[in-house]
Amino acid sequence: MSIGPHSGKCGYEPTMDVITFGEAMVRLAPSNFRRLEQAYSLDIEIGGAELNTAVGLARLGRRAAWVSRLTDNPLGRLIANRARETGVITDGVLFTDTDRVGTYFLEHGAAPRPSGIVYDRANSAMANIAMGMIDWPTVLAGANWFYVTGITAAISSTAADATLEALHTAKELGLTTCLDPNYRAKLWTVDEARAWLNDAIQYVDVLVTNPEDIKRFFGIPGADIAKAAAEAVNRFNLVAIAMTLRETHSVWRNTVAGIGYAGGRLIQSRSYEVEVVDRLGSGDAFVAGLLHGLLDGDLEKGIEFGTAMGALKHSIPGDFPWLTKADVEGLVQGGGLRIDR
Repeated sequence: MSIGPHSGKCGYEPTMDVITFGEAMVRLAPSNFRRLEQAYSLDIEIGGAELNTAVGLARLGRRAAWVSRLTDNPLGRLIANRARETGVITDGVLFTDTDRVGTYFLEHGAAPRPSGIVYDRANSAMANIAMGMIDWPTVLAGANWFYVTGITAAISSTAADATLEALHTAKELGLTTCLDPNYRAKLWTVDEARAWLNDAIQYVDVLVTNPEDIKRFFGIPGADIAKAAAEAVNRFNLVAIAMTLRETHSVWRNTVAGIGYAGGRLIQSRSYEVEVVDRLGSGDAFVAGLLHGLLDGDLEKGIEFGTAMGALKHSIPGDFPWLTKADVEGLVQGGGLRIDR
């Protein structure tokens, strides 16, 4: 299987580049580094891993669709409207008169206090999704890629089953599938995640992970990155694997890089030192840039674009990567910190 576009007729016209599947929530955060207990007002953003990636792809000029389940109330419509505002196609979103919209609260930290998240998403519309609710053959018809993360599986047992259903159908229809475990300890245990991921991996063509997760979920030591990547590709019959690398010097100063492996070749990006305005969504931006390159059949482009896009996302408030292709290309080509005027 080559890393490139899938050809075929499309349920959406014209052919969809990437379809993502997952929950998006309303994000509420106090300003000026306040704790939640100090807050008298909260800033509103929208975020969710798979939607964030779809936004990044749309900003790069790709046709990206996001599939989810939302409550038909002002909060559900707010999320869908924000997605459409960025160019993401939401035709596959199911609206329900029951359940609720998930929310999460973010406290921005500063060393030595880390940032923190409080979830309020139990029994959300997406958590209550179940197999058979989405007509996947119709939704996926003619699309090139399907992308999902372990977060979607983590929110409930029915969502876990629905995610496997989606991956299996995408694989059967000939789409190239991509999975990021994106482990969230507040949503499920390591053992629960490991069991689901080892079921899901049989339907995956491209795995996005990191040295820590490849060891704890798949039992592959990650210290030697090249060896770990090669072992994962061979063991799971992957087309490619990508890994993000991060050094956390402080809450607000990190160094990030990315690697990719396919066809016996290891590709490593340059490293970027980032000042963290908002770290949330940076991994999702990496995936958007990665898929952008892979849609052109170019893993090296994907790793360079993904790492640069993820690095730039650290500088932007909110979960969405409000970036242009020119922004990313400028950083890949060398960039600079002088005022652009």
